[in-house]
Amino acid sequence: MGWNKNDDTGTRRGYHHGNLREALIRAALELIAKKGPSGFSFAEAARAAGVSPAAPYRHFRDRDALMADVAERGFEAFAHDLEAAWNKGTPNPRAAFDRVGKAYLAFARREPALFSAMFESGISFVDFPAVREAGDRAFAVLRTACEAVAASYPAGRRPPAAMMALHIWSLSHGIATLFARGDASRRPIPMSPEELLEAATLIYLDGLDRPAPDTR
Repeated sequence: MGWNKNDDTGTRRGYHHGNLREALIRAALELIAKKGPSGFSFAEAARAAGVSPAAPYRHFRDRDALMADVAERGFEAFAHDLEAAWNKGTPNPRAAFDRVGKAYLAFARREPALFSAMFESGISFVDFPAVREAGDRAFAVLRTACEAVAASYPAGRRPPAAMMALHIWSLSHGIATLFARGDASRRPIPMSPEELLEAATLIYLDGLDRPAPDTR
């Protein structure tokens, strides 16, 4: 079994028996880039990979299983990038924390199809717990970074690391989704996404350092 298909550069790509799973993953990512994570069928993925509609069932029970595999791989790569950016909090937690935010944006820009599969495919964590586990590993890097930054605050005003991580995750993800993706959904802004995230993070962290107002 084999296939050959021209890619956008006009070069020939070859598929050979034994690489079916990888061919389907690649086809799914191409379709996600063109149609979004919900815009194509299992049969279309097979056709894009150059195989019969029945062939994908050798590796995936259905389209959701294919998308779960894509999402899991995305989260694994994402966790790797965040971990590398954190680099054990060197040279200090705050500088490393800023790198993690930039790595978040960089991943969304570099891998928009993977990013969509990870966060927009509607994959059930109940049906595919490995996807959740991979996502949790990525989130754990952010939580570790937040724990280290939170430890720099006075004990009485030290924010819960889990809450802080959720806030920063929401902030980073919103900016990545709106302004840092490397696809047509990116919205123009008069500054870089990195500058926007840096300013928003500074405001957030500064707010944590302020005493609560007296509302009596």
